[in-house]
Amino acid sequence: MAITITPYIPTNIIVHLGPPDSQAENVTVSFRDYIKNVASSEIYPSWHISALRANILAQISFALNRVYTEFYPSQGYSFNITSSTAYDQKFINGRNIFENISTLVDDLFTTYLRRPGFVEPLAASFCNGTTSKCDGLSQWGSEDMAQQGYNSVEILRHYYGKNLELVANAPIQNIQYSYPGTPLQLGDVGHEVQVAQVMINRIAVSYPAIPRIWTVDGIFGPKTENSVRELQNVFNLSVDGIIGKSTWYMMVYLYSGVLRLSELVSQGQTFFHLEFSYHNTLRLGQTGDSISLLQYLLAILSQFYLSIPYLAVDGIFGENTQTSVRALQRDAGLPETGIVDETTWNVIADRFLGIDQTVLNNPQFFPYQNQSSGTVTAKELYDYFSTNPVQFPDLPLELGDRDQERSSS
Repeated sequence: MAITITPYIPTNIIVHLGPPDSQAENVTVSFRDYIKNVASSEIYPSWHISALRANILAQISFALNRVYTEFYPSQGYSFNITSSTAYDQKFINGRNIFENISTLVDDLFTTYLRRPGFVEPLAASFCNGTTSKCDGLSQWGSEDMAQQGYNSVEILRHYYGKNLELVANAPIQNIQYSYPGTPLQLGDVGHEVQVAQVMINRIAVSYPAIPRIWTVDGIFGPKTENSVRELQNVFNLSVDGIIGKSTWYMMVYLYSGVLRLSELVSQGQTFFHLEFSYHNTLRLGQTGDSISLLQYLLAILSQFYLSIPYLAVDGIFGENTQTSVRALQRDAGLPETGIVDETTWNVIADRFLGIDQTVLNNPQFFPYQNQSSGTVTAKELYDYFSTNPVQFPDLPLELGDRDQERSSS
């Protein structure tokens, strides 16, 4: 069973020809042509192929992050990215495209960067490395490394860290915006309401004045309306308890913000390639992948069970994890030991899989796809990984550079 991860490559992208608030024109271009334009505007065609590949992959990933997080639509703009290097990357409408760059983009435009375990494309910031400095890739620095014999994968890992991987052959489709199309209000029922409830509960972790919704059930009841009103009040929106377009995109903006999805140091929308069945007792002081999985499951449950405090995933069974375990045990009527034995683990697993049946089997919440049959449920995925453990390998050279790159320098 081959599994691919959304997001996708947009067929077209809308570019604002200036800073976000300027009265500039918006142009719609194919994503492939957009990257060709950016690469021809940002870097020199005479550079070593390793540097060109590294820069193009960073440019692709940065643009896809803007699309994936709805960075500008969530702020009320009618475009996906700007041509301003102060905010995004350079795009010169109507410019000529260099032939070798065009060929490279044709080869690479469905490939992007991400952190292992994260869903969103990396917000791969970069700068020229001479007149401006940044935490991301140095354009001139990448050329210097290429001339020393480094390939593009090595260059990217030098600037973005070794915990980096490529996603190749991403699907291509038209941009799909998350707003349901009509306002959500008291009495509405459905998947879109569930999406809103989950976003509100995650935002409420960082903004405690907003009441969390006790049951994420897809039913827009009085408690959901009350939470929406408080969110609108906190962020100076019209307080009507209705999730119209402005409220929806404020929620998208805040949700991306609390997870820092649009930043190089993103906390990330995470998933785990781990076995889901019980193996060993987990307790205070332990570390490792099993603890990370436990914390991840508890963090999801905290969005649905207000008695469980929100928990960061750090792979360390500390006091906060112990507190969350005890809260779950209290809610389930188990002895409050703070130790995850088989009974406690099975309660966590059962509750998680129950949520999966109503929420997480939608790709917006659990974005896995089976290439042959469509979306896979969380249970199917974990059953698969229980017998087919996956390790993230080093980035294969064939996804980035060719062997002859080294000999050409």
